[in-house]
Amino acid sequence: MISAKTPAVASPLRQYFIVTGNYWAFTLTDGALRMLIVLHFHQLGYGALAIAMLFVFYEFFGVVTNLVGGWLGARIGLNRTMNIGLGLQLAALSMLLVPSAQLTVAWVMAAQALSGVAKDLNKMSAKSSVKLLVDDNAQDKLYRLVALLTGSKNSLKGLGFFLGGALLSLIGFHDAILVMLIALTMVWLSSVIFLKKDLGKSSFKPKFKDIFSKSRAINLLSAARLFLFGARDVWFVIALPVYLASEFGWSHWSVSSFLALWIIAYGLVQSIAPRITGSRTTGATADGQTALSWALILAAIPAAIAIALTLDVAPLTSLLAGLILFGVVFAINSSLHSYLIVSYANSDAVSLDVGFYYMANAMGRLIGTLLSGWLFQQYGLVACLWVSALFIALAAVFSARLPRR
Repeated sequence: MISAKTPAVASPLRQYFIVTGNYWAFTLTDGALRMLIVLHFHQLGYGALAIAMLFVFYEFFGVVTNLVGGWLGARIGLNRTMNIGLGLQLAALSMLLVPSAQLTVAWVMAAQALSGVAKDLNKMSAKSSVKLLVDDNAQDKLYRLVALLTGSKNSLKGLGFFLGGALLSLIGFHDAILVMLIALTMVWLSSVIFLKKDLGKSSFKPKFKDIFSKSRAINLLSAARLFLFGARDVWFVIALPVYLASEFGWSHWSVSSFLALWIIAYGLVQSIAPRITGSRTTGATADGQTALSWALILAAIPAAIAIALTLDVAPLTSLLAGLILFGVVFAINSSLHSYLIVSYANSDAVSLDVGFYYMANAMGRLIGTLLSGWLFQQYGLVACLWVSALFIALAAVFSARLPRR
């Protein structure tokens, strides 16, 4: 229990480190779990669409969780929603410890449903907390802290991909799950003890109808976010790893290692996005115009990869080079969006606005995941890339209407 005798633990900087540490630990296990499931079930002979279906509830319950979780965080505090998220991830991992014969598709989908709820409670809590720990007038500092939190999280997610592939190869699916369960339990116990008890609790009791945003800027940004993340996942989540394995004969270790390095680098770029977009050097603060410009640049990349694959221009080289370029520009777009939502959000009950926004993020991931499996199975990777370009163009349309500073 936090008391007046332990002010250091409750200081904003210390709370930021606790929140970030929780987020890092959760992300590491979440990334490893995703790669474990994708590779394990591909190894068992499941097709791309069947593997995609394993994550349907993960993404669907992310949509629901962000709506309800933002409201819940405003009522009971972000510390509690974060700890609930960690606890649910422990339950999801425990479900996967059953004997292999009981590890059915339905059972894994149910475990992933819990994991989806856990992930979005954790993310909403972490992102909302940063708003409360930074002065409203320090927008450049806010941008840097959000970029650091978002970027480091994604680098650790990439490390989780690598960890998942390594654990699957070294100790197998069951023991890998057990190791992650033990490690995350220790993090959860530390969070319960040290995280400030009233963090993010609103001064009023929001009604359930308040979960829907009434801000034009937040609605526009949420729509842009939906298409942005749908554009990534429509080819990255299922189609790309299966394509690398089936078309070029990459091993599971090679696929997981490459995707892990990609996400680690992607996270590093997110962390330094304020420098790339110029806010650290010119003093200007990122706004809707910044988001529009970077979205237009991003839209051209999957289209270029699709053309190169169609014309059979060094397919593997074109794909990997395009993927690296896509990662750099997408990371900047993502970091910009993550800053803008925290900036636009109302300080009192910030989790309501952030929750609504990440609901749109989860909806985009859900749509992208489903399309990734179906489009790839029916039409191939090139179709996934063209849909990705279309989605980014739609994100740019909404970004064009965002406020300018």
